[in-house]
Amino acid sequence: MRLAADNTDRPLVLIVDNDEGIRCALHELLLSVGIDACCFGSTQELLHADLPERPGCLILDVRLPGGSGLSLQQHLASKGSTRPIIFLTGHGDIAMAVQAMKAGAVDFLTKPVRAQTLLDAVTAAIEKDISQRTAARLIKQHVDRYAKLTPRERDVLREVARGRLNKQIAFDLGISEITVKLHRCKATRKMQATSVGQLIRIWELLPAELRERKSA
Repeated sequence: MRLAADNTDRPLVLIVDNDEGIRCALHELLLSVGIDACCFGSTQELLHADLPERPGCLILDVRLPGGSGLSLQQHLASKGSTRPIIFLTGHGDIAMAVQAMKAGAVDFLTKPVRAQTLLDAVTAAIEKDISQRTAARLIKQHVDRYAKLTPRERDVLREVARGRLNKQIAFDLGISEITVKLHRCKATRKMQATSVGQLIRIWELLPAELRERKSA
């Protein structure tokens, strides 16, 4: 199954429920407030779909053909998916709700649910996904810029982020203070920082494996 990738900034809600009547009702509810939605009758249908990279969320039932909603939540997390999940079920209990929320679900609702309650949950989930995607894009920009630094510029950047002075960095790296200033200036420009404070904030946003990796 292939979904249109048009309007890539428009939120898309994915509904997974084995009850066709509920799928249709949820689909119509979301469309009535201008939110695009797509329905699936099982976890396998969703997993085999060619999903576009659009912000949004999942509305999952707990009991589904081909694997439970909780199992699907775990599977998606293992694949690195951060798409927010709302559980909507008629078969939930406290233990399920706790498990789902601990695993990162935005909400755990029971059927029947008030339309506004569901819409509020969907709105919160979409806002969360948009925020996550924005943060991820920003981090990728920083990582791409960091990749353009020379090994020595990375060394100097790491020491600047530790709060070390130029003369301390020069001593530790066995280079002159003027050379430290040169590398620091180049690193700042390449990372597109306008101040030391911003440079440090950018450094702290880099993935831990990059910050901890020593230059060759």
